[in-house]
Amino acid sequence: MSKTVCLALTGASGMPYGLRLLESLLAAGCRVQLLYSQAAQIVARQEMDFELPSRPADARAALISRFPAVDRENLQVFGREEWFAPVASGSNPPDAMIVCPCSMGTLASIAQGLSDNLIERAADVVLKEGRKLVLVPRETPFSAIHLENMLRLVRAGAVILPPSPGFYHHPQSVQDIVDFVVARVLDQVGVSHTLMQRWGEER
Repeated sequence: MSKTVCLALTGASGMPYGLRLLESLLAAGCRVQLLYSQAAQIVARQEMDFELPSRPADARAALISRFPAVDRENLQVFGREEWFAPVASGSNPPDAMIVCPCSMGTLASIAQGLSDNLIERAADVVLKEGRKLVLVPRETPFSAIHLENMLRLVRAGAVILPPSPGFYHHPQSVQDIVDFVVARVLDQVGVSHTLMQRWGEER
């Protein structure tokens, strides 16, 4: 049975990771419930030259057009206040949730148990239901407040996965570095991939 993964894009640098994650999850046959903030639309335009429409139906169409090889039936897109979305309730939680990229504002809200929008509510549901929550924070440095919020989330069961690539696989391009980070995220949620060679495997 395929996994259901909630993927949230927020207004932090790192949109190439988020969109590559979406492509990889769909390619692996996962059912993806996509959420995105208003600030994520700005970052997508700035970092990827990609227009992420405000209306969920239009955003879904744009993403399907960007990734034509994936199964479009596995992608659902929900608005920020779509409270009847499955991810809003503990009676129908996803198998895992990834916030990538994760702004410090979103991270702080999740750490404090706020549920002012669907991203925060979904993360709250995932934590209380004991499912895997992976947060991929924006670029460094971090303040003491940021680190304390991260520690609070780790103690609550979340995984903090900074996008810090390794270089033992000798990356030849920016895409190789992006794939390294995305591979680590996919490993955390138990989704198989072939994005990079694993340590100890023959070249």
